[in-house]
Amino acid sequence: MVLGVLKVELYFPENGSLKEKRQYLRSIKDKVRASFNVSVAEVEHQDLWQRSKLAFACVSKEHTVVEETLSKVLKLLESKYSEFLLSFEKEFISL
Repeated sequence: MVLGVLKVELYFPENGSLKEKRQYLRSIKDKVRASFNVSVAEVEHQDLWQRSKLAFACVSKEHTVVEETLSKVLKLLESKYSEFLLSFEKEFISL
């Protein structure tokens, strides 16, 4: 079994409140969840207005399935939210 995690750092320069940030994050999370069978959570910068780090997790028997799914998530984020992306990193753990 393989666990894959995609961590994405986001920056929202126009935000003036946590409420605005949460609206952006809700939109991103809902779009990814509707498209892919992954879990998503905000893992850092919860108290900052303009920054966030989201983690997307996927589990499967095969490494290739996890890699493909997380790559598709990243492509979706790059195509729809590229102006907010600062960085990303992928991690894989074999269990």
